[in-house]
Amino acid sequence: METLLTAFQESLKKFGISKEDRLLLAVSGGLDSSVLTALSAMSDLDFGIAHVNFQLRGEESERDENFVRALASKYGRSFFVKKVDTIRWATAEKMSIQEAARKLRYDWFKTLLGKDPLPYRYLLTAHHLDDQIETMVMHFFRGTGIAGLIGMPEKKDHVIRPLLSFPKDRLKEFAVSEKLTWVEDASNASNDYTRNFFRNQLIPSLATVFPDVLQNLENNLTRFSEAAILYRQAVALHKKRLLKPNGSEIQIPILLLKKSVPVRTIIFEIIRDYHFTAAQADEIIRLMDSSNGKYLSSPTHRIIKNRRWLIITPLEASQISLMVIEPHQNSVVYPQGKLTLKRAVRTDTTSVIKEPAVACLDADKLQFPLVLRQWKAGDYFYPLGMTKKKKLARFFIDQKLSKPAKEKAWVLVSDKQIVWVVGHRIDNRFRVGESSREILLIRYDSK
Repeated sequence: METLLTAFQESLKKFGISKEDRLLLAVSGGLDSSVLTALSAMSDLDFGIAHVNFQLRGEESERDENFVRALASKYGRSFFVKKVDTIRWATAEKMSIQEAARKLRYDWFKTLLGKDPLPYRYLLTAHHLDDQIETMVMHFFRGTGIAGLIGMPEKKDHVIRPLLSFPKDRLKEFAVSEKLTWVEDASNASNDYTRNFFRNQLIPSLATVFPDVLQNLENNLTRFSEAAILYRQAVALHKKRLLKPNGSEIQIPILLLKKSVPVRTIIFEIIRDYHFTAAQADEIIRLMDSSNGKYLSSPTHRIIKNRRWLIITPLEASQISLMVIEPHQNSVVYPQGKLTLKRAVRTDTTSVIKEPAVACLDADKLQFPLVLRQWKAGDYFYPLGMTKKKKLARFFIDQKLSKPAKEKAWVLVSDKQIVWVVGHRIDNRFRVGESSREILLIRYDSK
């Protein structure tokens, strides 16, 4: 059998990764990411190391951060670290700890990938075959569709998982043979987290009844991946047959849709592109037999029954009152204009732009995703230069804004805090100071 190093290097070729590419490694300090780091160094790759301290395990979290810092120093690599109050953030966003940690982690990684002057091309994670199998089984019991049963993709956008076809046992053999060191996460032995229950109890229990369960599940991953390809091809054919573009609208002949099998699945695959939910597929079925003029809405679109047709039409711009801005976005168009986002590293010679149409913000104080929304009664912020809060209604009076101008006012929000009254003034808490390391510049261009 070929060595893990050779197999890893072959995996890199499959993804088109060369020694000229700058790579960012997500490193927790555990066995898997320590192996990924060693393999990358032995392959003479150009990489930096990123670590998130979720502050969930007290001194153990600090130990992990220090270990990864030392690992980066050992290999002479750039080191990036971010500390996050995961529990507070998860509570505020009404998410599970696992969901919150994943979102916080990947949102930050995206910001690192775009750093100037030499951005990283790809993010490499240390997910392996055991992780893949656990993900597939978890998705199966959660009731996800066929897309969930193919597990994690080896490559999606900027994220690559080069170890995904290797079992953990093989990684451990390599680590032991190379005398690598790593840290153990004590929470991995606990079954408080869903994944740990599947890893520590369910799958080992299945193996006592079906000794070949891991091999069978690995084979199923391949079968499901191939089935997913056929599924996507079939959906594309149905869409081509059913969707009739007409300007900004999409028309669907009801009689033809009713004859499509399976109708509910086809409907969902159509409406999901317009931000409708799976539960609304059943409502669409009922809508086909309702009276003319009846409709259903998503955050961005409306589906109207019009005689023999269902018509998908975008909401009027005036009806859109909220937009989400992800960390990788560099622009967003909304009813009142356009925002252009650009990151820059702050230096001693960096000058802070002081224009109402430009927000010059401390990027490290921002929590993505940002929310761009219309202002509402009760909103307040700390206007630049002030240490006391002020309600927006009072601020607009002081600025002598007309009623139409107030009605058109939007605000940019980070973690429920107003960052910028767009086109007017930023919040003092997010200003660029002497300790700021990275700046987010946002320019507003009105319609």
